[in-house]
Amino acid sequence: MTTLPPLRLTGASVLRNGELTDSALGIAEGRISEGRWPEVDLSGYLVLPGIVDMHGDGFERQIAPRVTAPFPLPLGLQGTDREAGACGITTAWLAQSWSWEGGHRAPDYAEALMAALARHREIGLTDLRIQIRCETHMVESADRLIAAVGRYGVGYVIFNNHLDETLALARTAPDVIAGWAKKAGVSTEAFLARVDAAREEGPRVPRFLCRLAAAFDEMGVRYGSHDDPDGETRERFSLIGARICEFPLSRAAARAAKAVDDPVLMGAPNVVRGGSQSGNVAALSLIEGGECDILVSDYHYPALPAAAFHLADLGVMPLAAAWAMISERPAALMGLSDRGRLEDGHRADLTVIDAETRQVEMTLAAGRVSHLSGRAAARLMAAAPAAALAAAE
Repeated sequence: MTTLPPLRLTGASVLRNGELTDSALGIAEGRISEGRWPEVDLSGYLVLPGIVDMHGDGFERQIAPRVTAPFPLPLGLQGTDREAGACGITTAWLAQSWSWEGGHRAPDYAEALMAALARHREIGLTDLRIQIRCETHMVESADRLIAAVGRYGVGYVIFNNHLDETLALARTAPDVIAGWAKKAGVSTEAFLARVDAAREEGPRVPRFLCRLAAAFDEMGVRYGSHDDPDGETRERFSLIGARICEFPLSRAAARAAKAVDDPVLMGAPNVVRGGSQSGNVAALSLIEGGECDILVSDYHYPALPAAAFHLADLGVMPLAAAWAMISERPAALMGLSDRGRLEDGHRADLTVIDAETRQVEMTLAAGRVSHLSGRAAARLMAAAPAAALAAAE
């Protein structure tokens, strides 16, 4: 795919080395570089590292905007690719369940998504990847999951256990369970039968998780846990190597993670909305207490840049530090040493944001335009003839 010809972005405030500075940024052959190239005047803009999103399930709305109206996976991935670019995201993990629930959370669906994404990557702009959210009671699927992770190069797996929540809702909110059954494409009775079957696997869960942990260690897969309710649960996962603590439900769980230097991830929507939509611990409270390291999109991609600006507006931290929570830190955690910072030789993954309106107007992923709008589009096109001529010389 075609990258932009060599250019220098000038006039903007550029986030480099942990601070915003008035400096030029060169781009050539998909990389951050230095050179005497045609200039694009970006006065009035911020040039920030492309966002690295470690967990997002907003893609589900592109694939199935309504429960009864699913679209083909390739079309949904195209929509996700474009939406990510419009939000300044250049690398994103799609959080796909591997669950006894069935439907779009079943292993069959997960493998279909992996296959579709492998094909999409040939034409995609955003670096889309898969995160598998493995339910802890999927004991019989160990061989299949390990094989799928190896076949499709999945580098990130999260363990979660929603069985207790489901059992509680079956008693207190049967209408919710009926809705979940509908999404899974089965009757409520059939869905509850799946719940009972999963519950019977309880005694085998510890060995199942340890087997997966050993396999993932050998394969170089990063793994962690999701929705830890308390410190004891977090400690158990940490002991088997599931070090990433994603969406702890309580401060105790977050503190248990930080006590052993396990990274804590929280949802950007939680920051923007001022609290958890489920009534769990507030992300802002954890951030202020030094108990949250990284923010992710969760269910809403636009919340990522909005959360960084919100933290700066509140005076919790400077914008540069807030932006690191959605760029530099996740890139480092996932071993992506070529992105997350605007340094010479790194991929040209960046986003251009109007400093006044805070609208994302341009996103480059490996030097390719994944989003372009507003005044930034006009300025880039104005520089295009000179850039094309320089590239031809």
